[in-house]
Amino acid sequence: MAGHLTPLQTHQHQQLADAVLTAGNRGLVIVIALVALAALGVAVVLVKQVLAAGEGTESMKKIAAAVQEGANAYLARQLRTLGVFAVVVFFLLMLLPADDMAQRIGRSLFFLVGAGFSAATGYIGMWLAVRSNVRVAAAAREATPEGEDARSGSVDLTAVAHKATKIAFRTGGVVGMFTVGLGLLGAAVVVLVYAADAPKVLEGFGLGAALIAMFMRVGGGIFTKAADVGADLVGKVEQGIPEDDPRNAATIADNVGDNVGDCAGMAADLFESYAVTLVAALILGTAVFGDAGLAFPLLVPAIGVITAVIGVFTVAPRRSDRSGMTAINRGFFISAVISLVLVAVAAVLYLPSSYADLDNVPAAIQGHEGNPQVLAIVAVAIGIVLAAVIQQLTGYFTETSRKPVRDIGRTSLTGPATVVLSGISLGLESAVYTALLIGLSVYGAFLLGGGTLLLALFAVALAGTGLLTTVGVIVAMDTFGPVSDNAQGIAEMSGDVEGAGAQVLTDLDAVGNTTKAITKGIAIATAVLAAAALFGSYRTELSSALAEAGEGAGEMLTVLDIAQPSTLVGLMLGASVVFLFSGLAISAVSRSAGSVVYEVRRQFREKPGIMDYTEKPEYGRVVDICTKDALRELTTPGLLAVFAPIVVGFTLGVGALAAFLAGAIGAGTLMAVFLANSGGAWDNAKKLVEDGHHGGKGSEAHEATVIGDTVGDPFKDTAGPAINPLLKVMNLVALLIGPAVVQFSYGEDKSVGMRVVIALISVLVIVGAVYVSKRRGIAMGEEGNNERTAKSQDAVATS
Repeated sequence: MAGHLTPLQTHQHQQLADAVLTAGNRGLVIVIALVALAALGVAVVLVKQVLAAGEGTESMKKIAAAVQEGANAYLARQLRTLGVFAVVVFFLLMLLPADDMAQRIGRSLFFLVGAGFSAATGYIGMWLAVRSNVRVAAAAREATPEGEDARSGSVDLTAVAHKATKIAFRTGGVVGMFTVGLGLLGAAVVVLVYAADAPKVLEGFGLGAALIAMFMRVGGGIFTKAADVGADLVGKVEQGIPEDDPRNAATIADNVGDNVGDCAGMAADLFESYAVTLVAALILGTAVFGDAGLAFPLLVPAIGVITAVIGVFTVAPRRSDRSGMTAINRGFFISAVISLVLVAVAAVLYLPSSYADLDNVPAAIQGHEGNPQVLAIVAVAIGIVLAAVIQQLTGYFTETSRKPVRDIGRTSLTGPATVVLSGISLGLESAVYTALLIGLSVYGAFLLGGGTLLLALFAVALAGTGLLTTVGVIVAMDTFGPVSDNAQGIAEMSGDVEGAGAQVLTDLDAVGNTTKAITKGIAIATAVLAAAALFGSYRTELSSALAEAGEGAGEMLTVLDIAQPSTLVGLMLGASVVFLFSGLAISAVSRSAGSVVYEVRRQFREKPGIMDYTEKPEYGRVVDICTKDALRELTTPGLLAVFAPIVVGFTLGVGALAAFLAGAIGAGTLMAVFLANSGGAWDNAKKLVEDGHHGGKGSEAHEATVIGDTVGDPFKDTAGPAINPLLKVMNLVALLIGPAVVQFSYGEDKSVGMRVVIALISVLVIVGAVYVSKRRGIAMGEEGNNERTAKSQDAVATS
C-alpha cells in the first residue's frame, strides 16, 4: 500500500529536525525568558501594594479568615488528588511514540512542569483573592464614615469607589502576571533546552497545563455552584434573608467557592490556553517559518507581557468614568492597541520580507509569493481585534445597563418560567454571533496562507498568539469578579458596611459579573483558535506518521475524506462528548447543591435560634459537603475528556479522530458561549431587581430572578468554562496518540488486536465512570427523600 511522497510531504517528515536554534535566536529567546521573569517581578510588586491596604474591622477579618481557611483546605485536598493522577499520566506518556528517549523523557518531565505551573497559577490567584476581598470591603467602608467625617460630609464617594476598584483589579493583575510569566517562561526554557525538538516536548507541557486546568475548573465549579445554589434556594427563597446573611450556613462555602472556582479555576484555564496556543504555534511555526518559527511565536506573547503591565497600571479610575467598567475597558483597549503596534514593529525588524529568505523551510514555502511580515502582522491583528469585539459583544448581552438584561428583568414580573426562557433564548442567540465572529476570524487568518495549507494553519496559530497578548489584562478582569463578589459578602456578613459603602460594593459586584462573562467569552475564543491550530498540528503529525509507516498522499486523502461514514460518525461523537460533558458537570452541581439544601434546612430546623442570632450556623459542615462532592464528582468529566479521543482513534481511525475534534470544536464553541452568556445575564438581571427595579428585594420578581440565577450558576461557572480546557485536552490527546494509532493501523506493526484492546479498556473506563456518577444520590442526612418542612413547601410553591 506504500505510496509516493510529494517533496512537501517528504520534508514534513524531516522538518522538525531541520529547524535550528541559531545563536541569534537563542539570544532572543533568553531575552524573552527574562521578560517572563520580569512579569513575575511585577506580580510581587502588585502583591505588596494589595496587601498594604487596610483590612477593616475585627469582624470582617474573622470572616475573611474563615474563607481563607476553607479555600486553602479545599485546594490542598484537590491538588493531592490531582497529584496522583499526574504521576499516572507521566508514566503513560513514556509509552507513546517519540523520536528518541530524550524527547520521550522531556515530554513527560515537562508534562509535570506544565501541570505544576497550572496548579501554581490557580493557587496563587486564590491565595491573594481571599486576602484582597476583605481589603476591598474595607476600602468601600470608608464611604460610610463615622464621627466628625459623617457630620461634615467630607467623604469623597467617587474616590472611595475608585480605591476599591483599584485594589480589586490589581489583585487580578497579580494573577495575570503569573499566567503570562509562567506560561512564557516554560515555553522559552523548553526551546532553549530542546531547540528543534521543543514542539514535541511542549506537547507534554501543554497537556499538563490543560489537564490540571480542566480538573480545577470542573472541581472548583462544582464546589462554588453547589454552595451558591444551595445558599440561594434556602436562604433567599425559603427563609427570605439576604444573599450573604450570616444566618445562612452556606455563606462561607459560597465565598470559598468563588475563589476556588473563578479565581483558581479561571487562572489555570487561561494559563493552559496560553501554553497550548504556544505549543501549536511552535509546531506549525517550525514547519513553515523554519528557524524563525522557533522564536517568533514566543516574541508575540513576550510583547503581550509588556503591554499587560501597561494595561494593569492604566486601570486607574477617573472622575469622568461612568463606572469601574469604563476604567477596565480603557486599560484593555490601551493594552491591545500598544500590542498591535509593537508586534508590527517586531515583525518588520525580525522577519524577512520574502519567504525565500527564510531558513530551513520546505521548498513549497520558499517559493510562496507574499510577505511573511504582512502575514504575521495581519494574523496577530485578527486575534487582537477578535478579543476586543468579543469583549464588546459579551458586554452587550450581560451588562445591567444594556437592553438584553433589562428585558430579562422585566420578565421577572410574570414569574420564574419566563425569566428562565428569556435567559435561554438570549444565550442561544448570543452564541451564534460569537461563533460567527470566531469562525470569520479563523477563516480570515486561514486565507492569509494563500492556498498553502500549513502556512494558513500557522496564520491561525499566530492569531491565537495575538489574542494571547491581551491575556494578562483578561485574567485581571476575571479575578476582579470574585474579589468584588466576596467583598460584598464579607461586608454583609459582618454588618460593618452600610449605606453608601454597601452601594459601592453592589456596583462593583455588577461590574464583576460583566467582567467574568467577558473573560469567559474571550476564553472560548482562545480555546477555538488553539484547538484549530492544534487541529493543524494533528494533521502535520499524521502526515509524518503515515510517511514513516510507508503510506503516501493517497492514504492521507482517504483517512481525511468527509464522505467516509466513519468520518461522519466521528463528527457526531465529537459534538456528543461536549453535550455529555456539560450534562455531567451540571448534574454534579445539582446533586451537590441538593445536599447543601438539606444541610442548611436541617440547621434552620434544629437550631431555631439561628434566625434571631442566638445560635450560630455550622459553616464548616457545608464547606465539607462541597469539598467532598467536588473531589468525588470531578473525575468523571475528566476521564471522559481523556479517553473519548482514544476510543474514537483506535476504533474508527485517525480520520474519524480528526472529524471528532472538528465536531467537538463546533459544538463546544456554541455550547460554551450559550452557557456563559445565559448565566451572566440571569445573574445581572437579579442584581437589577435587587437595585430596586420591578419590585426590589423580597418581591415575587426578585424570587423569580433568584431562581433564574440558580439555573444559570452551573451554566456560567461550571459547565460553560470547563468546555475550554475540554477542547484542548482532547486535541492534545489526539495529537499525542495519533502516531500510535497509525503505528497499529499500517505497516509492520499493524495490529487490529492491540487497537481493540486499547479501545475496549477506554470504553470500560468511560462507561464505568459515567455509571458510577449517575448512581450517586443526594446526601440527605436524616430528612428522607420526600420530607419538607411546611415553610419550605410554602416558599417553593410561592416561587
